[in-house]
Amino acid sequence: MATRSGRSTWDLTALLNAADPRATLAERHLWLVRLMQWLRSAPLEGERQRPTPVLRLKHLLNVLERHPEHRARVGELLALFWREVDIAALFADFGFAPRTHFLAELGQRLHTRLLPHTPETTDLGELFALLFPREADAAWLEAIDDETLARLAALLAPALAQGEDWRTPLLDGIVFLAAAVRASGLSGALRQRMSPELLVDRPFRQLAAVAEHTAELAQAGDSRRLLQQVQYLRALLAACRRAAASVHEHLEEHGVSVGIVFEVDQLRGRCDRIEALLDCLLAERPAHELVRLLATLARAAEQRRGLRALFARHYSLLARKVAERNAETGEHYITRDRAEYRAMLRAACGGGAVIAGTTFVKFAIGALGLAAFWAGFWAGVNYAASFVLIHLCHWTVATKQPAMTAPAMADKLADVSDDAKVEAFVDEAAHLIRSQAAGIFGNLMLAGPLVLLGQLAWQALFGAPLVGEATAGYVLHSLTLLGPTPLYAAFTGVLLFASSLIAGWAENWFVWHKLDSAIAWNPRSIALLGDARAKRWARWWRANISGLTANVSLGLMLGLVPAVAGFFALPVEVRHVTLSTGQLAAALGALGPELLREGAFWWCAAGIALTGVLNLTVSFVLAFKVALRSRGIRLADRSRIYRAWRRRLLTRPLSFVWPPRESAA
Repeated sequence: MATRSGRSTWDLTALLNAADPRATLAERHLWLVRLMQWLRSAPLEGERQRPTPVLRLKHLLNVLERHPEHRARVGELLALFWREVDIAALFADFGFAPRTHFLAELGQRLHTRLLPHTPETTDLGELFALLFPREADAAWLEAIDDETLARLAALLAPALAQGEDWRTPLLDGIVFLAAAVRASGLSGALRQRMSPELLVDRPFRQLAAVAEHTAELAQAGDSRRLLQQVQYLRALLAACRRAAASVHEHLEEHGVSVGIVFEVDQLRGRCDRIEALLDCLLAERPAHELVRLLATLARAAEQRRGLRALFARHYSLLARKVAERNAETGEHYITRDRAEYRAMLRAACGGGAVIAGTTFVKFAIGALGLAAFWAGFWAGVNYAASFVLIHLCHWTVATKQPAMTAPAMADKLADVSDDAKVEAFVDEAAHLIRSQAAGIFGNLMLAGPLVLLGQLAWQALFGAPLVGEATAGYVLHSLTLLGPTPLYAAFTGVLLFASSLIAGWAENWFVWHKLDSAIAWNPRSIALLGDARAKRWARWWRANISGLTANVSLGLMLGLVPAVAGFFALPVEVRHVTLSTGQLAAALGALGPELLREGAFWWCAAGIALTGVLNLTVSFVLAFKVALRSRGIRLADRSRIYRAWRRRLLTRPLSFVWPPRESAA
């Protein structure tokens, strides 16, 4: 008993002695759980060729064949298990949400992940998670050879002989699944979004009745008619899957709902489960197919405990739609010729002029001495109002560009199969860099000088600058490159990216709920606005909902996030390149031209330069990654893109800063 193999044999002997058909339901099920744990325990000596549980299963069968008393008790226990447990629940319900709703499934997964399970249940779906708690169980189930399966079937035969036909749970599972598919397919949420052409033959209405008839023929033993009925059932399942797939086409056009995507996945998963059960019924070796189905369910058990896969799968389509909305907007921020470049400069100058006023309002709010939250709130309102004004005037803030232009750039990477397409991507990148440079130049050309002019004018009129020396000293201390400015600038890039996500989500929500149509055609809006004005308002909101949401959300985050972080003692601040430039110009106006001879000023200037780089780079990289992943794009041949970049830098370096004479088109 001192050897490893001896210790394992002793554990098995103890288990077999503990097999008691007269025990309670919970005790019998706990015995089965412990038996499965024994199969997965440490390997015996020499067990290296096959998965340990398979070899242990062979060992178990050998012991039962040599000891009839153990075999009799285990057989009686299995017979009770077969009669008392709802086996159809495993096939029909396991792996699917109890309600076809994303939040309900999220709650169920949290329950599965955090709360312990009990073996005191007659639902095999609940017990299955205790019997097969690891995804690795699927591998050893699939590794069971035919001889071992035959011996296992011989062990289970007496238990099955005492109960109903072994096929009954499978047939019940098919009927239950077909009823669930029918209910989902006929629900308004899916039915109204499916292609009408695919619903002409009414596959969902027929499905449940055909499944019932299939079960009746199987139980009657009419094999010829059963095969015909199964073929018809498979054809209906294929039609249901095609109809469910057409929902995604509707979502692409009319907005995305995570709940709808989840319902479609549940429907298609149930169709696949019915196919697997039909394979078990018709297979020449049904035991082999059943074990393969159990392996699939073991993988589903592990997936059902995970939250990351749930979010990744069902938010990927939403992320794609958000990226596409931003890609449409981002095209307006990319200049391709000199006329567009000059237009971008003018728009950026207008944005810089507004930011100059924003800078003075920010200092005024700070001078009021408000509590931290309210100071942050009103600073956020100030930023949001300024950004909205810039948007309505069709001007621009350079830092808004990267998160919007990144999805447009990702579209260009969807196909880089040849050198011409790689060159087209590099062309687009050059247009983007040039546009970003124009945006920053335009913003800074007016923001800084106008703030400085305001300081000097106020001092000439009233004898003192609008922003005093004390505030100027704080500006020099906070904006210097020698402090945490780089970290704050990178964090501001994250907020810029977050505002683009919020904008894309809001526009998707607007389109999904058809609010533009409601504004244009709702009787109340027509009565209030008039027919022509209601339609104009609908078009205006459809065109501006993304921009308004992006600017309001960004402004409020710039003001409130530091205040909320401060409540939790987190030293978080924001550094926006245009706002920082205005603040440094105000400090220069307060302290005079002598400041230009001090190192503190130039350290702040260097900090602002790095702030601009980090604002743009962080927001662009985050948005670019989301856009790539949402489209499923993988850059398999990065070296070709890098070579094209180097070639462009060597042969046409000015293309990154100055536009060509003619349009790239």
